[in-house]
Amino acid sequence: MDRIRLDTAGAGAEYGGASGFPGAVAPVGVPGRSAPRLLCSGVTARDRFAIVPASAAPGGLVSADDLPDGLVIADHAARVSVFNKAAARLTGIAFADAIGADVRDVLPLRDRDGRDWWSCADPYHGLNTRTRHPEAALYLADGTEILVAVGYARERRRGHQVCRLTVTLRGAEGLARLERSRADLVSTVAHELRSPLTSVKGFTATLLAKWHRFTDDQKRVMLETVNADADRVIRLITELLDVSRIEAGRLEVHRQVVDVAERVRRLIAGRVAAGDSEDRFRLEMHGTTPEMWLDPDKIDQILGNLIENAVRHGGGTVTIVVEAVPGLGPGGGAAVSVRDQGEGIAPEFAPRVFRQFWRAKRRGGTGLGLYIVKGLVEAHGGTITVHRAPGGGAEFRFILPAGAPDFA
Repeated sequence: MDRIRLDTAGAGAEYGGASGFPGAVAPVGVPGRSAPRLLCSGVTARDRFAIVPASAAPGGLVSADDLPDGLVIADHAARVSVFNKAAARLTGIAFADAIGADVRDVLPLRDRDGRDWWSCADPYHGLNTRTRHPEAALYLADGTEILVAVGYARERRRGHQVCRLTVTLRGAEGLARLERSRADLVSTVAHELRSPLTSVKGFTATLLAKWHRFTDDQKRVMLETVNADADRVIRLITELLDVSRIEAGRLEVHRQVVDVAERVRRLIAGRVAAGDSEDRFRLEMHGTTPEMWLDPDKIDQILGNLIENAVRHGGGTVTIVVEAVPGLGPGGGAAVSVRDQGEGIAPEFAPRVFRQFWRAKRRGGTGLGLYIVKGLVEAHGGTITVHRAPGGGAEFRFILPAGAPDFA
């Protein structure tokens, strides 16, 4: 096991305590305050310290002030011995005012109901089997919301009394963004589901109530509409499942040899069979692509979504360019560009198009399609960009490495 080096103000020492947890023993001086006392066997905490394996390169120290989250450490008497810059920024309390003060005064935490967290949790006199408090949203005296997690260090030889309390602090902005994202998702799903379900309900109720009054052609039109609306609901649910898998990192790629150009031809043929003009599409091949090991279903989803966007939001001819990329990894790769001749995407909007719920002005859709496309491309180890097409309009270009079979 590596020994741990705690460095204080650049002048640290190594110490192996009786408990096996080594720590620095160089005390600090804060005007008007006593130096921190020994917290646990062989451990002393201070205002500025660094923790690195002793085997690390000399001088490769990491200061507590380098941590992105707030760090507050209090000793057995609840006196603050560590208070980094992030903690000062989040709480608005100066370092000099925090060191040596009672942690309950430095962090007057309250829950959503206004109750004092320290009185409810009672970390120093509560259950001696407690080891931590999971992260929770709490409030400072001025109403600032912060995310707080607490860990305990206990001294076994003293009845498992708390000898050190470690508190981490994070801003709640990320949580607020997540809650807004969830609210947007619920609103979008409700809106997108309401229209097709209303249509399905209306047509089925009408058919059940007045079946004999309609001709066969009228019944067929109604049933075709119900079928199309049901497909729309299925697509939305599929998109939501894809978003969930992408966010959770559970997107599985089942690779096999895929002819990308042939996949494009099939998608174009399908759209022509569905009523689009054959002259609306053009496929260009530049060079010979290598053997591509990709997930065929996900490649169809990527291509289908980009072509659908070009048809719906663009104008003129939709051009799909498939070309080899020889310098991409050991096996090379392929690039696919989907171009339209519409208005294009303004440069200032380009960074946003792959975010959730981004939609072109006055356009329909869930705003999830391009987010899913980006996730599918990246799951193959590729990249996707958007810029202005050579002849005007938008061009979405994704590059994929050749890949290898799953069993390789």
